[in-house]
Amino acid sequence: MWLHAVTRQLPADRLVGLTGAGGAPVEVVRIGDDLDAVVAPVDLDEYGEAALHRNLGDLRWLEAAASAHHRVIEAVWRFGPTLPARLATVYQDGPALRAGLHDRQAEFGAALDRVTDRAEWGVKAYSVRAAEAPGAASVQPSGGGGAGAEYLRRRRTALAAGEAARRAAAEGAEAVHAALSGQAEAARRHRPQDRSLSGVPDPMVLNGAYLLSAGRAADFAELVRELGTRHPVLRLELTGPWPPYSFAALDDTATHDGSADGALR
Repeated sequence: MWLHAVTRQLPADRLVGLTGAGGAPVEVVRIGDDLDAVVAPVDLDEYGEAALHRNLGDLRWLEAAASAHHRVIEAVWRFGPTLPARLATVYQDGPALRAGLHDRQAEFGAALDRVTDRAEWGVKAYSVRAAEAPGAASVQPSGGGGAGAEYLRRRRTALAAGEAARRAAAEGAEAVHAALSGQAEAARRHRPQDRSLSGVPDPMVLNGAYLLSAGRAADFAELVRELGTRHPVLRLELTGPWPPYSFAALDDTATHDGSADGALR
């Protein structure tokens, strides 16, 4: 059974027609008095431990699995506080699922209390300056006496400007994260994505996640706009609201970067 999420007292009819990983309809399994595990039955020939480790290396398979996984999480989250499960958390059967989660009811309950009526917002900051000052790579000696010395001088100036730009972007990212963290109930700073993942040519210098109550969202968005004006070397991007992927704080819950588990329980 593929675990999608843990929530509290979810009526099973709320998820009618929703399919999970593997394409099977999702099911709600009661854990203890009031916790519910949202799962989807899967074929162990494809989702057993060895098969998972193989399939997690297949980008197309991984994208389809992640899409189904997050679709279920977002559907559950619309009905109440939700703890997203780590991608590819699979239990051998129902008894294994109950055994694995039963002793953690207090932990799950405390985590659900932390995220009740709250959502995750993401802020990414990109340096709008190139790694080197414009034109640095094209600096060429123009010939004649002293041309080599002039080239070296211009090259050093360009490199110094590039380093100053990187330092300004890093300092700006620190200031932005500190300001946003002060307005959030919880904050996490994830590893910046490289260009191949972000799809943005400018380097990412901040990949932050912030837990907010619903009433703080508008003020937070305004603060992001103000910080963007205050730090012109950065371009800020606000996303959300999202389920609290970064704040579930449980071993078996999803990380913000979508990393996978792949162990059969």
